[in-house]
Amino acid sequence: MPFPHAPRARTGPRRRSLLAVAPTALLAAGCSAGSRDAGPAVGSPSPPASERARARAARDSRELAERYDAVIAAHAGLAQRLGPLREHAVRHAKAFESLGTAAGSASPESPVPAGAGPSASAPVPSASSPVPSASSPVPVPAKEKDALSGLAAAEREIADRRLEALLDAPAELARLLASVAAAGAAHVFVLTEG
Repeated sequence: MPFPHAPRARTGPRRRSLLAVAPTALLAAGCSAGSRDAGPAVGSPSPPASERARARAARDSRELAERYDAVIAAHAGLAQRLGPLREHAVRHAKAFESLGTAAGSASPESPVPAGAGPSASAPVPSASSPVPSASSPVPVPAKEKDALSGLAAAEREIADRRLEALLDAPAELARLLASVAAAGAAHVFVLTEG
């Protein structure tokens, strides 16, 4: 006579804890300061194209942090939930900006378009200070659910744009774009399912 199977106790981490840790792990893996590249690979796009992609990614992250600030200001009850995601956006902007600084991309051979480089932009503040907004305030829906949907749509759009940009990016920038796009996809999940 077969014995009935006893229900097993769950071992290991739960799905929610993995989802909470995933963006941080991706950030740590993709935003490391170490570089293994000596320069762009043979046949890679010209430095100005990669610099524009890097500057665009930094600007997208700053604008995303501004959107988080606007939603948090309009819906204070979401501050605890959105604070870590906003902090990731700030860290992503810093990572893209430091990549441009570390690579010496603002050389005489590859001029940075006005307003695109880290020296032309406002410094990215720490997590406790708001991101300065050079543009008009971001409109925020009156309902929390709609505000979260708007943030998820922005995260999804930016992640898709970064995945597209990594195809033509040099190796170090491509790794960072992929990592941050993956973090953005995890943010979409947290915003819609969390």
